[in-house]
Amino acid sequence: MTETICALATAPGGALGIIRVSGSNAFSIVSSLCSVRCDSVAANTVHFTRIVQYDAVSQHQTIIDEVMVSVFRAPHSYTGENSVEISCHGSRYILNKVLELLVQKGCRMAQRGEFTMRAYLNGKMDLSQAEAVADLIASSNRASHKLAMSQLRGGISTELSRLREQLLRLTSLLELELDFSDHEDLEFADRTELLALAQKIEAHIAHLSQTFETGNALKNGIPVAIIGAPNVGKSTLLNALLGEERAIVSDIQGTTRDAIEDTIQLDGITFRFIDTAGIRHTNDQIENLGIERSISAAQRARIILMVTEPGVPYPDISVSDNQTIIRIENKTEAFQAKYGIGLDDLRKRLIDAAPKTSESDVIISNARHYDALLRAREAILRVIDGLQRQLSGDLLSEDLRQAIDILAEITGGQITTQETLNNIFSHFCVGK
Repeated sequence: MTETICALATAPGGALGIIRVSGSNAFSIVSSLCSVRCDSVAANTVHFTRIVQYDAVSQHQTIIDEVMVSVFRAPHSYTGENSVEISCHGSRYILNKVLELLVQKGCRMAQRGEFTMRAYLNGKMDLSQAEAVADLIASSNRASHKLAMSQLRGGISTELSRLREQLLRLTSLLELELDFSDHEDLEFADRTELLALAQKIEAHIAHLSQTFETGNALKNGIPVAIIGAPNVGKSTLLNALLGEERAIVSDIQGTTRDAIEDTIQLDGITFRFIDTAGIRHTNDQIENLGIERSISAAQRARIILMVTEPGVPYPDISVSDNQTIIRIENKTEAFQAKYGIGLDDLRKRLIDAAPKTSESDVIISNARHYDALLRAREAILRVIDGLQRQLSGDLLSEDLRQAIDILAEITGGQITTQETLNNIFSHFCVGK
């Protein structure tokens, strides 16, 4: 028997509020506050009723609210337990009063993410899908919403399942060879084939790991650094793109001393702009610190807007192959940030430079998953090294088993400690 928990599942301040109740006594507790007999009505049905408070001393009933009660019977509910959702009017007094009555009748207030943790523990979703619930709630643009929905539908889980099957096949062949090691004339594992399979698996894990940069950018905003010499219009460009006076604009060189960040959305994608100090030679120590941060911002950016004006050279900075450079000659007939000339074309170029993903792509956007993939790859690289050095099968099997267990951490197959689960779900909001 599980404790029955309750919490407000919607943000306060709206016209309506939903209170979620889940656990062994969910039906009896809710039924004690209204006329709906939750244990006898059909599952997945909605009923109009009144929440009432009964005073045993005066034998008087006070109507708290007229509500809709939705009944979900285990295991066909979000948590996999008997669950009830009470749709109330959004009054803070009403919502708090209903929660108070539920607690009086035996409920406990839910902790952060406890409903979703129960869904995971009851096999309604794996751990990566549970984490996708939090990402879905936090999604602030179409791109991050798309990533969360793909993960919630099991895109990552399916991909990892295929990898684990390949790893299990590899380790099974090696362990079978060990079982018959006293038969020298039998060979169950062709080392050349095993090496090819291990290299294929390693390449797949490496590819998944590399998608984290794209996933992180789409989830948190694509970093765009605005780089150029002083007074070429970098801050003016930032203000024009944001549609507000975010950065100070001045004719005095060195006005921008530190990086200024802000975001906009274009075509459902968040771009995180960084206006930086103008790059030039100066003896001003404070300004030099700003210039160092400008160069650092450029190195971290996915897209670099190199801004100049007629007669001023573009800044000479090193860039990597995975960075997109957009060169802008400001204060010309074709482009004038101050008057918005050329901005529409620039916005289009930014959208074109954003990472492209399809429905079938599996993109890693969770740092925990990324860390696990890196560790799994290290284990596979040890296997490849061992195969090339003709190490014994028992040593190779140990590394293979480690890789399998690490991949299982992502979906929750090897997550056993309550402390680890509490750490993951503590980032959820109450009511989910």
